[in-house]
Amino acid sequence: MSAKFIGPGSKVYRNYHPGLNARKCDDRGQFLPDDAPPPPRAEKVPNDWNPYHNRLEFELADFLFTHAEMSAKKIDMLLEIWAASLLESGGQPLFMNHVDLYGVIDSTRVGNVRWENFTIQYAGEERNNDPAPWMSDVYDVWFRDPREVIHNILANSGFTDELDYVPYREYDASNDQRRWQDFMSGDWAWEQADRILGDDPTTGGATLVPVILGSDKTTVSVATGQTDYYPLYLSIGNVRNTVRRAHRNAVVLIGFLAMPKTTREHASTPAFRRFKRQLFHSSLTRILHSLCRPMKVPETVLFGDNYYRRVIYALAAYIADYEEQVLLSCIVRNWCPKCLAHRDNLDKNALRRSREHCDTVIKEFELCKLWETYGIVGDIVPFTNDFPRADIHQMLSPDILHQLIKGGFKDHLVDWVERYLVHIHGKSEVEKILDDIDRRIAAVAPFTGLRRFPQGRHFKQWTGNDSKGLMKVYIAAIEGHVPKDVVRTFRAFLEFCYLVRRNVITEQTLTEIDDALSRFHRFREVFRNAGVIETFSLPWQHAMKHYPYLIRQFGAPNGLCSSITESKHVKAVKRPYRHTNRFKALGQMILINQRLDKLTAARADFQQHGMLNGTCLSKAFEVLGIEGQDAADEGDEQTASYEEDAGDTLDDPMAINAHVFVTTTNHSTLERARAKNVGALAAELGVPEIPTILCRFLHSQLHPTDTRNPEDIPLYECPFFDGKIRVYNSACSTFFAPSDLSGTHGMRREYIRSCPMWRNEGPRYDCVFVVTDPQADGMRGLDVARILCFFSFKYQGTLFPCTVVHWFDRIGDGPDTATGMWIVRPSRRTHNLRNIAIIHIDTIYRAAHLIPVYSSHNIDPRGIKPHHSYDTFHSFYVNKYADHHTFEITF
Repeated sequence: MSAKFIGPGSKVYRNYHPGLNARKCDDRGQFLPDDAPPPPRAEKVPNDWNPYHNRLEFELADFLFTHAEMSAKKIDMLLEIWAASLLESGGQPLFMNHVDLYGVIDSTRVGNVRWENFTIQYAGEERNNDPAPWMSDVYDVWFRDPREVIHNILANSGFTDELDYVPYREYDASNDQRRWQDFMSGDWAWEQADRILGDDPTTGGATLVPVILGSDKTTVSVATGQTDYYPLYLSIGNVRNTVRRAHRNAVVLIGFLAMPKTTREHASTPAFRRFKRQLFHSSLTRILHSLCRPMKVPETVLFGDNYYRRVIYALAAYIADYEEQVLLSCIVRNWCPKCLAHRDNLDKNALRRSREHCDTVIKEFELCKLWETYGIVGDIVPFTNDFPRADIHQMLSPDILHQLIKGGFKDHLVDWVERYLVHIHGKSEVEKILDDIDRRIAAVAPFTGLRRFPQGRHFKQWTGNDSKGLMKVYIAAIEGHVPKDVVRTFRAFLEFCYLVRRNVITEQTLTEIDDALSRFHRFREVFRNAGVIETFSLPWQHAMKHYPYLIRQFGAPNGLCSSITESKHVKAVKRPYRHTNRFKALGQMILINQRLDKLTAARADFQQHGMLNGTCLSKAFEVLGIEGQDAADEGDEQTASYEEDAGDTLDDPMAINAHVFVTTTNHSTLERARAKNVGALAAELGVPEIPTILCRFLHSQLHPTDTRNPEDIPLYECPFFDGKIRVYNSACSTFFAPSDLSGTHGMRREYIRSCPMWRNEGPRYDCVFVVTDPQADGMRGLDVARILCFFSFKYQGTLFPCTVVHWFDRIGDGPDTATGMWIVRPSRRTHNLRNIAIIHIDTIYRAAHLIPVYSSHNIDPRGIKPHHSYDTFHSFYVNKYADHHTFEITF
């Protein structure tokens, strides 16, 4: 067994599997020495843009089809205008029309895995002379060879540094505690490697490629008649979680499954339901057939680092919501697909389901007994029975989105609160309380990535993003209207959700997860004791019991969540559908996806050969020998319809420390109208002592070893500044936050606002975490401050980017016992003056979000707008649920 320290400072080490250790080999499968150089890569002629004539053609095709998603009619219109503009000079546009453009894309050779189809028809006996219509229907299934798709993923040079080739176990070097992160860090990969070697020792040196599948029906049109599709996706466990979540084509559409329909008369018959189940499993068996042999005998595959390796596949995990898990595992609804707990008492400890146990009881018992006692649909054969070492019960992965966010939070807890309030207060009184809760939610201050609810939670159609957004603010909104144990129930549930969502989970985290689950089970009894519900035997909540085991098996659950496949629906199904003419749309959608894949593969190929360095314009300047100037990156900041601003994901290399810098935008009219000197700034902010505070700030910057309290330093010792300043409306913080939506290296960027007018609604002055004690942990090393102004100035040739802040004081020595959140209040000095300071921007860690402690104020939030929140209330929760990174630092 080999061990290796990884990362900076040798703080983490790994033990790698000694058998399936991904040895390099030649194209015939003969192993090479460890230090053997890769075979020479076929050199590409610098100007070989085939099938495009040049870079401009490729960039235009990629822009029009992938980014602008322009229709054929609009492409023709654009190219016609372009052609008209070139008539005088005798030039021609890059493409004649959309047919020309599509033809060039279609002739791309790389990334081409062709679509195939097969048909399935009912082959059973017809029990009467009037057979049901579905029995004679023919069902089309479209698919791409999953083996070729995997070959493309492995050969993608963009993934070379983002693949784990060998199963490993990771440990913290300081205490030898186990850590789970990406799929290959889990026990499943290690144990599967042991099993493969045990069955066939000649597989030693091969590379294990765990196959991850996902499927889920999705609706693309309701208004014109419900149109549904049933996409099937594939990924591999070697790809790291951040890459799989970052939509970097590590999750690939490989099929569209059939969706049988029939008349109302026959829709609920046992024969039709059985046919639909078996059609699903038979389709998966047929689609995955090409993987069956290389699951037993390794095949030689080229990787993105230009080495060959011997690869052996295994069906590893399946991403699915509960309804899909019921179908996959061939169980009865309301039973657990992972264990044998009875549906009437799911919380009772029970043995795990397995392929061996299922096969045994099917042989021993009648179908009725299987249904009633074991929750097994015994007349269906799971697709996994056709593949070696595959067990569907073991494959089913945890699903944070549907089990926790939509199921446990939205469908259960939020509903229980309303039912509890009705039970206690009656229907008429409860409407007033719910209106007050809605007003509290609507009055929450803005924050990057925080979803806005102008009408509270009172709306019919909930999305997953709505549920995620409400989770961040709901606990403070209900506090005071419900008993403390209800608040504690929500706290325990939220802490469980945020802990299992972490990018890295340690043994200590697993202990905290168990504790949160125990508290949740204890405090949720308040609902049963009040008569609101009768049973907790609910599959979505019961699934929480299996998370610790599944984390040990598969690594962090955020890499296997159905939110990944739901996001893929948008790109692979919904957007392509919108660009069809709706007539036999599936064929058009398949063609669109094929073209998108070819453009993506072509871009990766050109990048690999260094042909896409710089921009089209900078390259043209270079060819002409003209010194070009890159345009400043001052694009509009990302916004979303119901979010303040979504923040950005970055593919920059990982950095541990946060970095903050002031920013300017294209819309800088307000910045130009703001103060230009210190006196004007004092007047603008209404803080006359700003010049004095600035002098003491300068002294602290020029004399960092002076340990005196700045207040005690005589002004005559402090340097005086009365020059020009520049005021900014925002700053940008970049930090490592892999548990949130981030780039492939876990980096995230957010904007911190401090401006007198935000989106024509009112002022926005955000709060931040300031590092005041680098040696302390959590909130004991951080203070909260509100940004009143970002500005910069030069003194003796040195630029000082800084900010005027109003400090907050912590209330108490620890978090609130009910909500788990720290409470702060605006800091005051003598004579009730605000505690104002100027700090260097480098001391800011990132933005902070505060929610009023509504229950401690006799303030009607009816007329309070979000931008009034920080000025109106006098005590606030430090919202640790604002995002996953905040949760990790505000303990």
